[in-house]
Amino acid sequence: MTELAAAVLYACAWGVARLPWPLLRALADGLAALWYRLDAREARVARRNLELIRVDLDAKSRETLVRHILRTTVRQAVETLRLWTRPATRNLADIVEIHGEALFDAALRQGDGLIVAAPHMGNWELLNQWLAHKTPLAILYRPPESAVGEAFLRRVRARAGGQVEQVRAEAAGVRTLLKRLQKGGVVGILPDQQPKAGEGEFAPFFGKPALTMTLLSRLAARSGAQVLLAWCQRLPGAGPPRFALHIAPAPAAVAAAEPQAAVAALNAAIEAVAARDFTQYQWTYKRYTLRPPGSGEDNPYRDLY
Repeated sequence: MTELAAAVLYACAWGVARLPWPLLRALADGLAALWYRLDAREARVARRNLELIRVDLDAKSRETLVRHILRTTVRQAVETLRLWTRPATRNLADIVEIHGEALFDAALRQGDGLIVAAPHMGNWELLNQWLAHKTPLAILYRPPESAVGEAFLRRVRARAGGQVEQVRAEAAGVRTLLKRLQKGGVVGILPDQQPKAGEGEFAPFFGKPALTMTLLSRLAARSGAQVLLAWCQRLPGAGPPRFALHIAPAPAAVAAAEPQAAVAALNAAIEAVAARDFTQYQWTYKRYTLRPPGSGEDNPYRDLY
């Protein structure tokens, strides 16, 4: 029954994604405007994040930025429907610029294992498809609470082309990733998801302490794998979405033996990526829910509900 429901969900996504892009973009922008007027969850979370980290802005400027973030967020969602329901070879044509591919190719040739750290910047689903086109890889993911949602994600990501192993973020999955890296394989990790309490360290992220995963640094240190940052940044323009794919070296300190130094370096690198186009980063995510022990701080999103 779960797979049937996922198939129905996929059929609905396919139908929506077949609409002409100008209509899809108009629908996305209309939904973003509605979210803002209704003060939807996404608007409240984005606003609170800006209140926490953009103290340089006055209230009016923050509200303008919230509207831009919502518009970008919904456009990214409808773009992803298209990516999930079209052949991967067609999707890769949307990448019109590639920067740093030589770094990626060199890391593959070196054969010591490669961790691709992919922040929630631009369209990370298109990045997954490009990576799968280049090499077999394993991607770490946190499964949705819904079994139907997980079945749907497995279905659409299996269409990425190439060989993609989807690994759940749990103890057995971590062992799978380590073995792949030790054999010289490639692993993709979204490094800016808040881990569970006890599975990370606090480090500044846009000036605010954020619990940050130590998994990436531990995998890098234990396997000796190289770490590269990667993201697909949306290019400006009124036509169908076009992207610039970027590959950049991660700071050596992300594999530091001292966890605090490693997560600080990781967050600094992600900040630099997000700062390239602030509105393309996923600010509708509750990044600062857990607070440092003894800080006296409460969950800053608690009063939003």
